[in-house]
Amino acid sequence: MLDFFLEKLMVVDSFLWGPWTMGFLAGVGVFFTIRSGFFQITGLGYIVRNTIGRLAPSKIRGQMMTPVQAAATSLAGTVGMGNMAGVATALSVGGPGAIFWMWILAFFGMMSKTVEITLGVYYRERSPDGQFRGGPQYTIRRGLGWTPLALLFSAGMLVNAVFAASMLQSHTVGRALLASYGLDPYIVAGSMALITALVVLGGLRRIGRFSERLVPIMTVVYLVGGLVVIAINFEVIPEVMASIVSHAFSATAGAGGVAGIAVSAAIKQGMARGMLSNEAGMGSAPMVHATAQTDHPFQQGVWGAFEVFFDTILICSITALAILSTGAMASGASGIELLLAAFTEVFPFSVASIIVSVSIAAFCLSTQIGFYVYFETCLVNLVGVRPVRILRWLYFVPGVIVAGVADVDRLWVVANIAVAAVAIPNLIAMLCLGGVFMTLMKDEVSGARVYSTSNLEKTGPDLRGIWARTRTG
Repeated sequence: MLDFFLEKLMVVDSFLWGPWTMGFLAGVGVFFTIRSGFFQITGLGYIVRNTIGRLAPSKIRGQMMTPVQAAATSLAGTVGMGNMAGVATALSVGGPGAIFWMWILAFFGMMSKTVEITLGVYYRERSPDGQFRGGPQYTIRRGLGWTPLALLFSAGMLVNAVFAASMLQSHTVGRALLASYGLDPYIVAGSMALITALVVLGGLRRIGRFSERLVPIMTVVYLVGGLVVIAINFEVIPEVMASIVSHAFSATAGAGGVAGIAVSAAIKQGMARGMLSNEAGMGSAPMVHATAQTDHPFQQGVWGAFEVFFDTILICSITALAILSTGAMASGASGIELLLAAFTEVFPFSVASIIVSVSIAAFCLSTQIGFYVYFETCLVNLVGVRPVRILRWLYFVPGVIVAGVADVDRLWVVANIAVAAVAIPNLIAMLCLGGVFMTLMKDEVSGARVYSTSNLEKTGPDLRGIWARTRTG
């Protein structure tokens, strides 16, 4: 019965994640890139000043995060197995050319994520418990008045949070540490659930502080290891870069030279990896950024451009270059085994195994913690504040229950379907409210700041007015 059910879900997954969905995601990014005048390039100085230039600690009030903490928590939710095993799988299936298309989509995704975060902050609202909450479900309901679509988004993201973060991330760590060190997966999953609970039940400020510390540490450990691998094989990097570009437009041999890889496979794998890694256009990041204490919605929005660059252009590229520069592709391995084979070319197996295992554990733990914000935001949107005090405990249970089940990875298809169920409504809302975004962008960049968050706290957002004016004028 389960096999039959999963087969049907795979059919649905194939339809939802067909070429049209990826084209829609890419098209929205291209649309806003053109409409904003290629702000990723022309506004680079503004982006740097308002992201890297604001890394200094700042005071916050109430249950809010600083802009940096919001970005760190958002990155905690996106930097995960996709940056390691996902990129390795994309190389195995799509060849080196997949990385080129991953970069292309990331470039346009920088604007997609900027748009959705800006709208998320603008349309956020204060809940009865005093916390600011926002995200596509609030944007859709308050900006467009489409409550059923907003509820669909919340339901889809709730499923995605439970399956992709609570269940499958801890399962991945448990199976990896069982294979490498013989650790009981139930102990591993239970420990991850306990740490996650200790962090997230302390509220947004504790989540923000923890993410602000964990994300830089875990990233540095992995990046240092990857950069050492690349540095030792530096002489072949020009050749690797040339192969990435050339194979993006021509067929190439598969992993180990076993089978041919078409250009279409490279495009599909590269775009899919870019989308599922940085989550640009999928609606997750706005739910975290809506909790940030910021001066203007667009000022917070540009953290989205930074996140896409950091997640995909930096971390995913390190994974790809480490694998391609060592020749590990010839091993015929895939996924995390391919990455381990690459690190083993430079480090002793024991050291390579530690680097990869620690990175897996840290990345997956950070994802589990970051996704809790999405889980709670959607739960509040669906059932209100009071029931959350009891229902939030359900987030910590699934991963422990399935820790010792060997074939649970097949349930990723459920998470994939849930992602499509939230991405499509979010993209529709972004396009419908594109004029609102442009108004907010021009308001901040010009220095007018009519829609600063201090003004919005006094008057509230112009729920339908901006949209109506942008459509008529």
